[in-house]
Amino acid sequence: MIRVLLVDDERMVCAHLRTILTAAGLDVVGEAHDGAEAVEAVVRLHPDVMLIDLRMPGVDGLTAIERIATLPRSPRIVALTTFDLDEYVLRALRAGAVGFLVKSTSPEELVDLVRAAAAGNTVLSPVAAQRLVGNIGHHRQQARDICASLTEREREVLENLGAGWSNHQIGRRLHLSEATVKGHVSRLLVKLGCSNRTEAALLARDAGLGTRR
Repeated sequence: MIRVLLVDDERMVCAHLRTILTAAGLDVVGEAHDGAEAVEAVVRLHPDVMLIDLRMPGVDGLTAIERIATLPRSPRIVALTTFDLDEYVLRALRAGAVGFLVKSTSPEELVDLVRAAAAGNTVLSPVAAQRLVGNIGHHRQQARDICASLTEREREVLENLGAGWSNHQIGRRLHLSEATVKGHVSRLLVKLGCSNRTEAALLARDAGLGTRR
């Protein structure tokens, strides 16, 4: 069972998320209401996935993500956001979050995204991703130009990153070992100037790559 930690200073938000996730069979192992509590809860509860608000009083979500991402048993971190927090979302992705979702996400999509995150996939709420891509500074033609120097294999790996697949899934789809995929991803990040695989996935989408097949 997927173990989920909820972090939001608004207790009603946590209660709403708990109701949705529990009804879908996920195990909500705890709640925290600021960044400091979130770090302590991760160490104590070892969740698989953490949903965390970015703006909270005291220690905010960004600071908590930076600290949690360095832990030996870091969960898959998914940022909770609203449409006016694009800058914060980018910082969260660069700090170690594997993706983000908006608080208005439907219950069905919320459950699917949490399961996808637990499975090792990049989580990009579709509507918010479309808005966020523009803030990275890559217009479609710029993104295509950046990807033009990739080899055919690198392009295939990037397409699969853009679709949100994990290294294991990409390996199965391309008939490669997981270690080989990991090597390709590491080289792609350097070649594309991306901080992490989530940023690379956004670049892939902006270039018109990464539609799930």
